[in-house]
Amino acid sequence: MTNSSMRIDPLDLALLLGSRLCHDLISPFGAISNGVELLQLGGAQTGGPAAGPEMQLVSDAVEAARTRLQTFRMVFGQTRGDQRVSGPDLKKLAQGMAVQGRLKIDIEDDADQPRSEVQMVLLAIMCLESAMPWGGRVLALRNGPKWRLVAEADRVKPEPELWAWLDTPAPGAAALPAPPPAKVHFALLAEAARLRGRPISWELDETGAEIVF
Repeated sequence: MTNSSMRIDPLDLALLLGSRLCHDLISPFGAISNGVELLQLGGAQTGGPAAGPEMQLVSDAVEAARTRLQTFRMVFGQTRGDQRVSGPDLKKLAQGMAVQGRLKIDIEDDADQPRSEVQMVLLAIMCLESAMPWGGRVLALRNGPKWRLVAEADRVKPEPELWAWLDTPAPGAAALPAPPPAKVHFALLAEAARLRGRPISWELDETGAEIVF
């Protein structure tokens, strides 16, 4: 017999899965990073190949992947109402999104934030990143109870079918097509905003974009 009271909301289940995957992957990346560091130290002492530019490339790639994974854990993992993230940690997570990329990300707020807020900020940055595949700058500002994220770029990639996810659906409106896996952050930001009662407004033009919630 199935007990319906034991069922989990599909979004919560997806976030739990994201938390599990990121948690299990971070530890191996940490071990790989430590191993690379030991090889570099050994190479520096002996003049061996581990001290060369090839190993430095490996080290940089491992560190970038580990930082990105930590950001994914925050974005795609489950949040609880009492969890908070410090201002410096939020900036570090945002920089993790810019590693090996073409974005410059600035967070103009040093205060601690609820993890649910941080999750929405990072999801919004991902949406802006999708609009600027050729690079650009993102500035995140706290304005009272709201966040305002402003992006500037030389050119922007318009994808109206994705940005439509951030609109409040009209009664009886047809369902939107599912976003591709690489752009799932649009749907996740929309759902996070709906669950927290935070309507989203946005603008997109030829040289930038803005998201407010």
